[in-house]
Amino acid sequence: MKLENKVTLITGATSGIDKATAKAFGVAGAKVVFSGRREPEGKATEAQLRDAGVDCLFVRSDVSNEAEIKALVQTTVEKFGKLDYAFNNASIEALPKPLHEQSIEDFDELMAINTRGLFLCMKYEIQQMPTQGTGAIVNTSSLGGLIAFPGASPCVASKHAVMGLTRAAALDYAKQGIRINAVTPGATATETLDRSLDRMGLTADDFASTVPMGRIGRVEEIAQAVVFLCSDAASYITGQPLVIDGGFTVS
Repeated sequence: MKLENKVTLITGATSGIDKATAKAFGVAGAKVVFSGRREPEGKATEAQLRDAGVDCLFVRSDVSNEAEIKALVQTTVEKFGKLDYAFNNASIEALPKPLHEQSIEDFDELMAINTRGLFLCMKYEIQQMPTQGTGAIVNTSSLGGLIAFPGASPCVASKHAVMGLTRAAALDYAKQGIRINAVTPGATATETLDRSLDRMGLTADDFASTVPMGRIGRVEEIAQAVVFLCSDAASYITGQPLVIDGGFTVS
């Protein structure tokens, strides 16, 4: 999957899957603009990627802020002249609780980032892509966008919304040469998973035993799936979730 002279925008890209994906796009030859709310981590990632030979730029932005997302897309086009791909990965989590114990403040924050933020990202990314006649967008859902988990009603609702936005937008723009898909990762070795397992009193080995493949996913495996969905190798795929879970959902 060679992506020379392509330009990629990644949101939420200061650690974990997003950081690995920024590197994967760069290794494939793409120029990368990535964003997140944590500026020190973003600048550190920018330096690491440049040391690895990636032509990249970090821009601090909050996906729940419309003006900042509009400016992020504009900055990408001003820096590199176009926008070929977007990976919308910014999201947050919530503490596991039954629905009646969930606060409206936590629910609203989840929706502001995971759902409204995704809508804003796609809105401004898609405004740019038709002028080029092509483009590919990948959104991060999760297994919570396909199935449900106890104690996670706000997260599950937000991730189901991600899939709804992905599918509907894919229909809207298919004839304009814009493909829109989603990745739905299972348990992946990230700080987020570590926090979740710690709250449940589980170890990584405990959880790995529930996965048919007997292990937790690696961030690089998610990153390569995102690059694939953006590349011409996936030119006939749109409106689809790519499940990357080691067989968890079929077990």
